[in-house]
Amino acid sequence: MIAVVDYGAGNVRSVINALDHIGRRAKLTRDAGEILAADAVILPGVGAFGDAASQLAASGAQEALFRFFETGRPFLGVCVGLQLLFAHSQESPDARGLGVMPGEVKRIPAGQGRKVPHMGWNQLEIVREDPLFAGLPDKPYLYFVHSYYAQAAQEDTVLARVEYGVPMDVAVRRGNLWAVQFHPEKSGENGLRLLKNFAALG
Repeated sequence: MIAVVDYGAGNVRSVINALDHIGRRAKLTRDAGEILAADAVILPGVGAFGDAASQLAASGAQEALFRFFETGRPFLGVCVGLQLLFAHSQESPDARGLGVMPGEVKRIPAGQGRKVPHMGWNQLEIVREDPLFAGLPDKPYLYFVHSYYAQAAQEDTVLARVEYGVPMDVAVRRGNLWAVQFHPEKSGENGLRLLKNFAALG
C-alpha cells in the first residue's frame, strides 16, 4: 500500500486517481501507524509553503514522516511536497520545513517575458541517472505549476533541472527520499511512467 499523506493540502485526489490508474493501491491518511506500515509514502501539496508547513505540523503526520524516512522505504514529495523537504522558503521566511534536504527554496524571477507562476509543460534536463526516470525519454516533458523553486546545496542530490530564467532543481534525491517539483499525476504518460517507477521501488 502507498500512503498519500493527508494534511489538508487539497488537490490530492488526482494523485490517488493516478495511482489507481497504474494499479497500485493507495490510501489517503494522516494516521501514523498507516504511514509507518506503508510500502511507500507520497507527500503531495499545492499552495503556499508556510500554510503547508503549518498544516503538516498540525496534522500529526509530521513525526510519522521523520520516522518513515529512517525505514529506508521510498518516499516521494510532489510540488510543495518537494519544497517542504527543505528547511526554508523565501515565500514564508518564518515557516520551517522538514529540513531533510540541504538547500533553499527561492522565488522564480519575473522579467524578460517570463510569467510567474511557471505554468505548463517544460522539458527536463536529466543530470543524473536514476530508477525514477527508467523508460522515460531523454528530455521528457512534465507539467508544472509553481512560483518558487528549489536550489539544492549539494550537487549530488540533483536528478533533473529545468531552465526558466534560472536553472531550477526540479527533481532531487537523498537516499530513499525522492521529490519532484512537477506534477506527475497531471503529466500524461511520462508522469504515469514515473509513478510506476516510484511504486516499483517499494
